Amino acid sequence: MMKITTFLASGLGLFASISFAMPLEERAGEPFQTVHLTFHAGPVSYNLTLPADGHYRQTNNDLSVNIIEAPDYNAFYQCQFETLNEATLASGISPTGSNLIFVGPPTPIKKVRCQGMCVPTWGECYRSGQYVGPCCTGFCAANRCRPWVYTTV
Repeated sequence: MMKITTFLASGLGLFASISFAMPLEERAGEPFQTVHLTFHAGPVSYNLTLPADGHYRQTNNDLSVNIIEAPDYNAFYQCQFETLNEATLASGISPTGSNLIFVGPPTPIKKVRCQGMCVPTWGECYRSGQYVGPCCTGFCAANRCRPWVYTTV
């Protein structure tokens, strides 16, 4: 019986070390999460949709942006924004519960890259005691991603 237990433990240890050693890039066929961003420049705005694959995407827009809205992604923490001029980015929440990034002073955003996944509202941020990921638009409480703002019908 001791030999079987030792053999099983060794086999499981080998399997675990192989599976955890595989880089995430080799998971072929898994789609990247889609990020929707709205860049506000005073009274005008433009939209950009990109995959969260870690590659920079040009915005191709010279408007001086003061607010970036991210209704379905944790963009403040999971995206990088390359600005034309030096600017400070600060996180906020809209009255409807969308993630906002304040840009000051306003400046054109030249490139954006986002990476990683986030958990949608009411999804499990913890499963069986294990952390699944950050919430896209809200906070984790009682193992679920809760919205920043609750709406009543």
